[in-house]
Amino acid sequence: MSDDEEDYPTGSGGPDDEEVGLPKTTIGKIIQEVLPNDLWCAKETRDLITDCCLEFVHLISSEANDVCEKETKKTISGEHVLAALKSLGFEDYISEVNGALDDHTKLSKERRKKSTKFDNSGISTEEKLRRQEVLIEQARLSMMNGMTREQT
Repeated sequence: MSDDEEDYPTGSGGPDDEEVGLPKTTIGKIIQEVLPNDLWCAKETRDLITDCCLEFVHLISSEANDVCEKETKKTISGEHVLAALKSLGFEDYISEVNGALDDHTKLSKERRKKSTKFDNSGISTEEKLRRQEVLIEQARLSMMNGMTREQT
């Protein structure tokens, strides 16, 4: 992981929190997007904002988990998150989160279509493997030819 991708540690320092963090680059970009161009944010302030974000995520996740358990479900869905936002008094966020959920659903469907397109191509697994082996051999030969040219 590069320095730009490091996670900010959480504030409470509990054993579970050591594994939780948010990418520095992402937090920095979000902060800079909302600030005027001539204003900067101190590292301590970024750390504080990160701690607040993590606490918010924990709060929403915990409430969404409670909603999920009340419905005797084993997986938290987007609807559980929306219900959690409402029950915690964050109704102002629901429309934006709903939009993000819709976008995510559309992207997920597109990804599934792309992955099943190849699966539903009518080509047998053996033929797919044979084609893959041919491509790998072509790449190996191409790489070897390139190495030979560089040495001469």
